[in-house]
Amino acid sequence: MKAVDNRDKSIHIPQEAFDWYDQYAHGGMDRRTFMKKLGTLTALGFSLPFLTSALLPNYALAEQVSFNDEDILATYEQFDSPEGHGKGQGYLVKPTTDQKSYPVVLVIHENRGLNPYVKDVARRLAKAGFLAFAPDALFPVGGYPGNDDEGRTLQRGLDRAKIQNDFVAAARYLKSHELSNGKLGAVGFCFGGYMVNYLAAVDSDLLSAGVPFYGTPASKELRKNIKAPLMIQLGALDERVNASWPEYESDLKANQVDYQMFMYENAHHGFHNDSTSRYNKEQADLAWQRTVEFFAQNLK
Repeated sequence: MKAVDNRDKSIHIPQEAFDWYDQYAHGGMDRRTFMKKLGTLTALGFSLPFLTSALLPNYALAEQVSFNDEDILATYEQFDSPEGHGKGQGYLVKPTTDQKSYPVVLVIHENRGLNPYVKDVARRLAKAGFLAFAPDALFPVGGYPGNDDEGRTLQRGLDRAKIQNDFVAAARYLKSHELSNGKLGAVGFCFGGYMVNYLAAVDSDLLSAGVPFYGTPASKELRKNIKAPLMIQLGALDERVNASWPEYESDLKANQVDYQMFMYENAHHGFHNDSTSRYNKEQADLAWQRTVEFFAQNLK
């Protein structure tokens, strides 16, 4: 059955529905409360199926590069993480050209594990000429379970410090990969955006470039360690994350970090995720073009 594209419904949905979804997706509201609040919008003429189909992800819509694309090759690879959960696993995608080395990019998922959208982002990077690796924080508990609700619950139940150490280990694994040119970039979304900021701050020598999409900063005491150039991608309607930006920018300036920030008008938290109605194609395409160019400039 062909997937139904409900993403254009965002132009009709009231802003509070997106705010409720953001709270729900980040643990500030349980599913029952979220659905109850959505139900109040039926008085405005919306049906509950209409709202849920538009707000909740449909990953059949998120494939821009097929895993069968002849220009890439995807495999699952494991890495050691002695200070994390012992072992990690990720989705490694490489171009099928015969180069001896490539610039490498770590791709970091949201707060629900390695879902199909993030795997597709890794394929997009490989299609653009990068060796991309997307670890799954949920590997220690069986991996992404196939739906976001369970994924969020599983990730919330893991030790956060161990998750962070797993991503540090993944970054080091990728940077030292036999096909790596030694220059590591990282891009992440939501929780993954935070992790990009964290990786830049926890080890000054780890990243050569970082692109956090709508992610909060690392703890204040770590920010003085940031040396890698950063491209900060924010959605103008994302009040929760944007509230952390002024202080973060002040610290980046104080520490003379090479950074640039882009604020995308009429864009929600998650505007790059093309599986839900938060997706803003025009702004997502622009943000992605900037991301690829930024990595090309700093990693090749």
